[in-house]
Amino acid sequence: MSGPLTERRQMILKLVIQEFVDTATPVASETLVRKYRLPVSSATVRNDMAALEELGFLTHPHTSGGRIPTDAGYRFFVENLMERTTLSPAEQRMIRHQFYQVRGELDQWVQLACAVLARTAHNASVATAPRAEQLRFKSLELIAIHETMALAVIVFHGGIVKQQTLPIEPGRTPEDLRRAAGLVSDLLADATLSRAEELAAIATFNGVPLSEFERTLVDLVVRAMSVFEEQAQEQIYSDGILEMLSQPEFLPASGRDDAERAIERLRRTLEILKSGRGLSPLIPQALASGGVQVIIGGEHSEDTMRDYSVILARYGVEGALVGVLGVIGPTRMAYPRSISTVRYIASLMTNLLADLYHVNTRPSDIEPAAEL
Repeated sequence: MSGPLTERRQMILKLVIQEFVDTATPVASETLVRKYRLPVSSATVRNDMAALEELGFLTHPHTSGGRIPTDAGYRFFVENLMERTTLSPAEQRMIRHQFYQVRGELDQWVQLACAVLARTAHNASVATAPRAEQLRFKSLELIAIHETMALAVIVFHGGIVKQQTLPIEPGRTPEDLRRAAGLVSDLLADATLSRAEELAAIATFNGVPLSEFERTLVDLVVRAMSVFEEQAQEQIYSDGILEMLSQPEFLPASGRDDAERAIERLRRTLEILKSGRGLSPLIPQALASGGVQVIIGGEHSEDTMRDYSVILARYGVEGALVGVLGVIGPTRMAYPRSISTVRYIASLMTNLLADLYHVNTRPSDIEPAAEL
């Protein structure tokens, strides 16, 4: 029987995780007793480690007598044993200075966030550009550019503008175009994509059926919103591939099999960062949640992500623009530093966007040491 998870066993679990994160080698009981001067024998620690293994928090490779953490062990550590840390004042000052040098440039902020996250957390980083929490239609304008062609200018809340040409029947006057655009603007005012699709299916305004041209304009807006939503979900910035690949998990040990496994891990990692596959399902969850989200190994729904941990946080201004940023790396990750880094960068990005939109953020939104 494994027995209870006593205070001493929790301490030993914490030390095993810290040691394994530092060395990337299985941890022996003798190492813990000697290095941390534990007031118990190696045999006692070995028994506690065996109990932790029975509880599912540790395991051991077949080639070694030492133990390594399981995903469940990392989860217990993150939720119960990990010390909440913050970046040093010097690190915070340096990071703030870099961001304020590119003040007002949203794309540069996102790219810089990725670069700083990767360098500070020593793993790969990911981020999405800030966008409206829910894309909402604002207005439509039609401009005749030829007797058979018009330019549709579709404006969404948050300053997003899409332009598209569409054919028109000869003889339509600028007043006809203005009237049709005005009707569609009134019909779809403040509509989300789902609401716009409902209104397109009903195809009436104030009880009067829409004309064929008006239905065409509504469908045009719905398609533009749909394409934008799909592109926004797929666009994930990344950085730090070299930092991540310098981890021992991506270096072959010896033998052909080890080399082939390392190459396969490399290929899979590049695919995840390039395509966003495996990360995309996590973005809506992070956008809908507060605090820092930690997904460890086998907790991922997709098999391709089972060897990785992902730490994500939402940033931005509610009602205006929001995005997600974080780090991805092997499950053997320095969770305290990674979490504090993600939390701080998310807070800083929130402050920058709040300044841009002249919004006061709540203290809980910007406190770097907030709970998970």
